[in-house]
Amino acid sequence: MCRSIKTLRPPVLPEEATEEEIRAAALQYVRKVSGFRAPAAHNREVFDRAVEAIAAATAELLDGLEVRGATQHAG
Repeated sequence: MCRSIKTLRPPVLPEEATEEEIRAAALQYVRKVSGFRAPAAHNREVFDRAVEAIAAATAELLDGLEVRGATQHAG
């Protein structure tokens, strides 16, 4: 979908994804889906809410994944 969104789970990413990496992926997703690189002022609030919601869902997904052969983090 978005070539700039990278896999954020082990073993592809050797360590746990940072909040910054998760937010960057969420931002790229919202940009792609909305078709806006930067929203107009009247769309800024909904754009930012979407980025935050997707970042939270991504963090939850990564926290819940069990990857065989990878060391599971405590979290």
